[in-house]
Amino acid sequence: MTESGLGRATADPGRARPDQGPPIQRRAARVLLIDAAGRVLLFHGWDPARPDHRYWFTPGGGLDPEESSAAGAARELSEEVGLTVEPAALGAPVWRDSIEFPFDGQWYRQEQEFFLVRAAGMRVDTSGFTEVEQGSIDAHRWWSTTELEATDELFYPAELPRLVRELAGA
Repeated sequence: MTESGLGRATADPGRARPDQGPPIQRRAARVLLIDAAGRVLLFHGWDPARPDHRYWFTPGGGLDPEESSAAGAARELSEEVGLTVEPAALGAPVWRDSIEFPFDGQWYRQEQEFFLVRAAGMRVDTSGFTEVEQGSIDAHRWWSTTELEATDELFYPAELPRLVRELAGA
């Protein structure tokens, strides 16, 4: 597991944290879906409360109260990209991170685990998007590490090019 992401909290650079009490605690599972060419799948979206704050991000999302990270990652893959994966097939998380961010007028502190899934020749199917996802995601694409390092577009996590480079060769 990549150690640099363990126990570190980063804040959304798009907005200073308001003084409105403690953030909502949230657990999440995210997926680094990497194709045969070593590219990672990212979604393009925005915060409904800040429609001008646009960014790219990995598939995944919040966990249900008693849901394991692997089960949540598998569920999110099915809902967001149409890929069925058994939770046990995901193995251990390849990276962990903590982040604070605003979304739709609320502040969150999210503990998240990232899983690696290799994809070959798949068609992304977003028909399982939730209503929130349908209203705040407008595109998806496969990104190479070179493209991520060269872009001026915002993406999360910021460590993504290094993670993908390390994992694509693994």
